[in-house]
Amino acid sequence: MKKELIRWYKGHHRELPWRKTKDPYKIWISEVMLQQTTASAVVPYYEKWLDLFPDMKALSQSSQQEVLKAWEGLGYYQRAINLHQAARTMCRKNVCTIPDKYEDLIALPGVGPYIAAAVLSIAYGQPYPVLDANVRRVVMRLAGIHGQFSRRTDKILFGRIKAIFPARNGGDFNQAMMELGALVCKPRNPACLLCPVQRSCLAFQRGEQEVIPTPRKRSCQKIETVVGVIRDGRRYLIQKRPPQGLLAGLWEFPGGKREKGETLRAALHRELREELTAEVKIGRRLLTVRHAYTRFLVTLFAFECELISRPKFRKGSPRWVFLKAMKRYPFPSGSARIVRFLEDTESRRERSRLTG
Repeated sequence: MKKELIRWYKGHHRELPWRKTKDPYKIWISEVMLQQTTASAVVPYYEKWLDLFPDMKALSQSSQQEVLKAWEGLGYYQRAINLHQAARTMCRKNVCTIPDKYEDLIALPGVGPYIAAAVLSIAYGQPYPVLDANVRRVVMRLAGIHGQFSRRTDKILFGRIKAIFPARNGGDFNQAMMELGALVCKPRNPACLLCPVQRSCLAFQRGEQEVIPTPRKRSCQKIETVVGVIRDGRRYLIQKRPPQGLLAGLWEFPGGKREKGETLRAALHRELREELTAEVKIGRRLLTVRHAYTRFLVTLFAFECELISRPKFRKGSPRWVFLKAMKRYPFPSGSARIVRFLEDTESRRERSRLTG
């Protein structure tokens, strides 16, 4: 089975930029980005990241805002914060390189068993099997193991992988297993007739590949939020989210969650009064943005607003920013779409002014 799998991988794997290097730093970045994100979505972020932060020293010397801005739109922003903290941790020790020992690597912020195994096997050639969602699905089908992903099944699956893990080229084996799960042994409609290890697969032999693993039912909470786009001449008011929690450290337009029974305008009045200690006049709705997170479906309503009374800001709190300067600020996806709307509106106005 191992020979067939590696032969298939060498002939069918996708040409991805992080597969052209053995640099531990670059592999670490790619593996963190690939968590909860597709490879096609990661490629442009990976290339941009390496232009900005080509090595761990460059990353450690950057500000958190620069790091979050480079990550903007990739989601799960704690990953970027952990990368930044890990780089600073290593460079403070005057090492500024990725550890080649499991216990040292897994001690870094954001590094769990999967990241540690991937980096050590691919970059350093060490014999550590990886266990991600793709590999779990492949092994469960190969072994005919029913159920859902869990800690109990992980112990079983890890034992199965160790039993077939090669003594050499463990990095290629890990990547082949992950690629097989991504391209062939997919969650739905697996391409079993194209599978290089079909003959070893109990799920295929029993016709159970569609029900292994058992699909997980996920509930998605729907949330409505309202924000005010407040303008002062050519500047707009934005504020920074708390350093802990969802979307920590990112910037957004002031506003918040709509409570049950509230109208959109009533919710925005309340939120702006609480956040800015100021009264506002709410104008027209500018746009509605919908964005899905892992467990949330957020609908964001953006309104044009005018301040009636001047707010008093604490140092480091909301700030007035020119539209052109917003490119330096990291925003969540919903807020970033508002910024793009404002840029497009400003561009149309300028074109109209020049042609009028």
